[in-house]
Amino acid sequence: MVRKHTSFIVLLLLIFASGCNRGENYEIVYSKGEVKSPIEKNERKQYTIALVPKLINIPYFNAVEEGAMEAGKELGVNVIYKGPTVADSGQQIKIINELIDQKVDVIAVSANDPAELVPVMNKAQSQNIRVITWDADTHSSAREFFINMVDPETLGRHLMDTLAWNVNEEGDFAIITGAKSAANLNSWLNWIKIQQKEYYPKMNLVKVVASDDDPNKAYLLAKGLLEEFPNLRGIIGNSSVGPPAAAQAVMEAGKSSEVAVVGLSSPNPMNEYLKIDAAQVVTLWSPKKLGYLTVALATNLLDGTVPFDRQEISQVGKISVKEDMVIMGEPIDFTKENVDQYDF
Repeated sequence: MVRKHTSFIVLLLLIFASGCNRGENYEIVYSKGEVKSPIEKNERKQYTIALVPKLINIPYFNAVEEGAMEAGKELGVNVIYKGPTVADSGQQIKIINELIDQKVDVIAVSANDPAELVPVMNKAQSQNIRVITWDADTHSSAREFFINMVDPETLGRHLMDTLAWNVNEEGDFAIITGAKSAANLNSWLNWIKIQQKEYYPKMNLVKVVASDDDPNKAYLLAKGLLEEFPNLRGIIGNSSVGPPAAAQAVMEAGKSSEVAVVGLSSPNPMNEYLKIDAAQVVTLWSPKKLGYLTVALATNLLDGTVPFDRQEISQVGKISVKEDMVIMGEPIDFTKENVDQYDF
């Protein structure tokens, strides 16, 4: 019996050795029932991914930072989040140059200007730093892909719809945008105008003003619009500082029942305004998810995987890809009925 048992073991060893000699290499690592790759076992280098927002210290970009840092922790990469205190492309250029000197692995930019940042982003690429954009794009020659929050046409048309629904599809309205040079804002603005011309002939766009994403400037502009156009029926805030500023100005002017306020904003800054009808509806996506997605796709890029349509991203869901543009998902509307369900 012992001799038979020993022969059986020898036979198994020979079979195993034969398999190895054919060049086949089998590795099974158990971790919660999943097979882990060498990369997942921290055998890769420690990546450093830098996100450059349009500016810092406003709720929208604070939420992006939170998501980016969460992704960095979960994915095991270093994340740098550094942006200017005002929406200024010159300051962004300075920051990007500093990041090039630090020899980071990826620079991900929300561009204040689609043209002015091109030379410094090309400089980063020439030094083997991967460059992508998120939130606001630049020229395609300066980056590998752009991470967009939603489809621009869908969003722009929807913003116009939300105002029209709240003013019976007639009357004068104005728009408070952010930086005049921001590519994403200009794309949404274009689709707002197209939707108005195609579907709301009784509505009239009287003025577009630029806040440069400065909350105080947006507030002063909103007050100015109410004074300049006493018959104004609505205001669209085309960047995140617009709706809170417009709602505050409308409330102070005692025109909550006369002037509708809609646009792009996080729910927290708009919570009370929505509840007292100083604003009717605001639209956004999860900026925290945007930060997470940017770090996740940057990490994948360094690992050799470019984004693809219907790709499942942890904490985000399935993304869409159209040529070199990633689309995170659909916009979300916040009203007084559902605003308490969200916290960002």
